[in-house]
Amino acid sequence: MHAESLLPRDTPVRLIDQDGSSHPDDQYPTPTLDRLVTGYRHLVVGRRINDQANALVRQGKLAVYPSSYGQEACEVAAAMVLGQDDWLFPTYRDTVAVITRGVDPFDAFVLLRGDWHSGYDPREHRIAPQATPLATQLLHAVGFAQAARMRGEDTVVVALCGDGATSEGDFHEALNFAAVFHLPVVFLVQNNGYAISVPLSRQTAAPSIAHKGIGYGMPGRRVDGNDLAALLSVLGEAVDGARAGGGPTLVEAVTYRIQSHTNADDATRYRTDEEVQPWLARDPLTRLRTWLGEQGALSEGDDAEFHAQAERVATDLRAAVNAEAVPHPEDLFAFVYATPTPQLREQAAMLAAEEAAR
Repeated sequence: MHAESLLPRDTPVRLIDQDGSSHPDDQYPTPTLDRLVTGYRHLVVGRRINDQANALVRQGKLAVYPSSYGQEACEVAAAMVLGQDDWLFPTYRDTVAVITRGVDPFDAFVLLRGDWHSGYDPREHRIAPQATPLATQLLHAVGFAQAARMRGEDTVVVALCGDGATSEGDFHEALNFAAVFHLPVVFLVQNNGYAISVPLSRQTAAPSIAHKGIGYGMPGRRVDGNDLAALLSVLGEAVDGARAGGGPTLVEAVTYRIQSHTNADDATRYRTDEEVQPWLARDPLTRLRTWLGEQGALSEGDDAEFHAQAERVATDLRAAVNAEAVPHPEDLFAFVYATPTPQLREQAAMLAAEEAAR
C-alpha cells in the first residue's frame, strides 16, 4: 500500500447531515432504502433501551448503566455490518450493539444487574462478553481472529472501543499484532470526546485517532459517528476488505457522549451545557428520520409502529428486571472448575446437607 492510501480524510465521511440532506460520495455509496429503514428501526429501539435503562438505574434495579444515548448509530452499524459467522467484541457501553445483534434485552442487562458475568451465550450469538477493563477485548479480538484464520474459517471480527482506550497499551499491541499478521479485524473507535472526565486533547496529540492507523501499516478511516448511512458504508467496506484478505482497518467514528459517563458520574463538573447543545442537533435518529421521510421511505405510520415496538421492548425489559431473581446456592460450586476439586465437592455436599436440614 502507498502511505497516502492509509491516511484518513481531513473531514469525516458524511452521507446524510444533521439537517437530513444528502451528501453523495464517490467512494462510499449510500446504503439501500430498505437497509436504512431497518437501521432506523434499530435506532428507535436502541434509544428507548437507553432511556429505559437510565430509569431502571434510578429505581435501583440496575447497578450501573453506561449510556450510549446519541451514539446509537455506531452501535447499530457495528452489529448490522456483521455476517452470520462474524464476531463482535464489545465494551461496557455497547449494550445496544449486543441487542441489535440478536441478544434478548434482558440477557444483555444481566451483567449490569450484577447477577452473572454475562447473561448470554457468546458462542450462540457470536458476541464476546462485554468488557469493562479498557481495551482488553481488543487483544481477545485479534487472538480470536488469528485462531479463526488458522482453522480456515471465514470470520471477520469487529472490535469496539472508546477514545480513552486508545491510550492503553493493549490498544497498540492489538493493532500492531493485527497489522503484522494481516488479520481480518475492524477496529471501531467511538470517539465521543471524553474518557470519563478526560477530554480527547489529553489522550492524543495526533491529528485524529484514525491517523494512528498508518503507524501500524493499516488504513485509518474517519466517519461521522451520528450518520448511520456513512457508518454502514465505511464499516461495510472495511468488513468486506477484511473478508477478502485485505487485513485490518482502524475506523474512528466522531460522535459525542451526550449523557454522563455512567450514573455515578456528574458531567457538569468538567463540561458546560453550551458544549453539549450543538450535539443535540446532530442526533442520529432525527437526521435519518428526516431523510427517509423525504425519500418517501418512512411514513408517519411506519414511525409510529417502530416506536410502538420499542415501547414493547422496554415494557418486557422492565418486567424482567423487576422480577426477583431466584438464587440457587449450588451454583456457587457449579462454574468454578470444569471438573470440581475434592474440596469443592466436599463443600457442595456440606451446603446441600444444611439446605436439606432446614
